[in-house]
This record gives sequence, C-alpha cells and structure tokens, in this order.
Amino acid sequence: MKLPSVFARYRAEIDAELSLALADYDSPLYDMLRYHLGWVDAQGNRQPGPAGKALRPTLCLLAGEAVGADYRAVLPAAAAVELVHNFSLIHDDVQDDDRERRHRPTVWAVWGKPQAINAGTAMRVLAGLVLHRLSERGVPAERQLEAQRLLDESCLRLIEGQYLDISFEARLDVNVSEYLQMVELKTAVLIACSLELGALVGGAELPAVHAFGELGRNLGLAFQVRDDLLGIWGDEAKTGKPVGSDIRRRKKSLPIVYALERAEGAARAALAEIYRSGVDDRALATVLGILDASGARAQAERMATACCDRARTEMARLALPVEARRNLEEMAVFLANREF
Repeated sequence: MKLPSVFARYRAEIDAELSLALADYDSPLYDMLRYHLGWVDAQGNRQPGPAGKALRPTLCLLAGEAVGADYRAVLPAAAAVELVHNFSLIHDDVQDDDRERRHRPTVWAVWGKPQAINAGTAMRVLAGLVLHRLSERGVPAERQLEAQRLLDESCLRLIEGQYLDISFEARLDVNVSEYLQMVELKTAVLIACSLELGALVGGAELPAVHAFGELGRNLGLAFQVRDDLLGIWGDEAKTGKPVGSDIRRRKKSLPIVYALERAEGAARAALAEIYRSGVDDRALATVLGILDASGARAQAERMATACCDRARTEMARLALPVEARRNLEEMAVFLANREF
C-alpha cells in the first residue's frame, strides 16, 4: 500500500519549520538532533532526505485545513508535535537498548546514553519554544496558551504510557485491556493531540476540537495495532525488520498478550517460558505456531479494522469538507493496512 499523497503535500514546509526551530543553535548537542531527524550523518554531513513519515504533523495540518484555516498558520504546532514525538523516540531507544532506528544507528549507539538523554530533553524543550511562533502567524494568545497546555498534557500521558510499557517487561500476566490502555497513552494520545492542535489553532470551537481528538485516538490505536502486526509478520523487504523481530526482542505486543491470555496448558506454559528465557530460531517457530493456533493475528487485524471504522464514524460526526474527509479516510485506511 502506497503512502497517501497528502504526506507529500506538506512535507517540504514541515521540514522547513523544523529546520527553523534548530537554525539558531550550533552546539554539537544540536547535531545529535539533526542526526536523529535524518538531516546529517554522524559526522555532520548533509543527508539526501528526511527520516520518518511525518504522520503527526501531517495530521495536524490536515485538521487545521479541515476547520477552514490556512495550514501555514498551523505549521508551528505541527513542528512542535513532531519534536515531541522525536524526543520520545530518542529516550525510548535508550530505555529499550535499541541500537538501530530507520536503518542506521540510534543516537545513543553513536554518542552514548548520557548524551542521547541530553539530546532527547533538548528536543522536548525546543517543542515548547516552537509553539511561541504561533503569535507570528496571528493565532490569538488564549489559543496559544491552550495549545501549550494540550501539548504538555499529551506529553505527560505519553510518558505514563512508556512507564506502563517498561513495567510490563517484568510481567507475563498483562491482559489485552491493560495493553490497550498502555498503547492509548504511549501512541494514540500524541496522534490525538496532533489533530486537536490543528483544529484548535485553526479556530475550531472546543466540541469540535474534542471530536478531532477522538478521531485521532482511534487512528492512533489502528496505527499501533498495525505496527504490532508488522513487528511479527511484516515483509522484511518493506519494513527493514525480519519476520518475528518483536518476538526475538520478547516484546509484549498485542498478538503476544492476546495469546498469553487465550492459550492454555502446555501452549501457554511454553510461550511464558520462552518469554522468560530468550528466543532462538527454534523458539521463534514455536511462538509463531502458538500465535497461529490462538488466532492472534486475525484478532489483531479485526481490531485494527474496528479502530479504522470508529475513526470514520467520528469523521461523519464532524461534517468535514469533502476533500478533508477524503484525505482523512485515506489516512485511516493506510494506518490500518500499511505494510511499512
């Protein structure tokens, strides 16, 4: 499935806004941020293209346009939410000991964990500073203040989700309900925030802002459930990760949590033991067999589709302009069915 065309529509201006956020900072600290964003290599040499899909800023700008605003006025909010997202990725890589992201070494793998923590924290502070540029775009002061509160609260919820995710590492009794609570905080909250910020800065009334948030929450859940599917059954040529990569990391993604909850007897005991002791090729095959027997893949696919359907319901309630609804529907289908 191709990346929806709307991603390309805003990309150059999103990157320009992010570049402006870092333009006045020349300490080597900020080279780590530029490296993480895909602009330079580890030696500081320019790279040919950006990293990541820019999902969150794209949704932010889509929401701004959907409520009748010029998306250029919303660009500082879009840049801010993307900086918060990348702050979380840098710290997440440190906490998970991940040495690779987007097909190259992570910030900590190049500069060490203490400096990576500095880089991630700097990224988060820059996000707050970027929001101040909304005044230059004619956004009223009260909406700027509300945007700052919304971004801060969403960031706090994201960290709560990361706390839960780390706490799950020591548990084998995590159930699907707990898992969904965790990913709603860790993933869906910031995607919801992206749409809420766009609507808020674009001039929407609070009921509409909240409706955009609910739309984003369901898009975020669809995104994460699909991510969990790709982490186990994704095509390596498209994802860059081998089949079963999340299993090898003993990650408690949705299919694993579902199987632990549903499997019985010897199957559950085998799955639990593998997740306690480690995963070699033989254990990987065992886990994949248990997942197949439990119906975990089909259940995750149904959940991704259900989240997509709920997002469409929220779109209908918003009475969006035709083009805005078409773009958001295309986005929902992509998030629930993407292959990378």
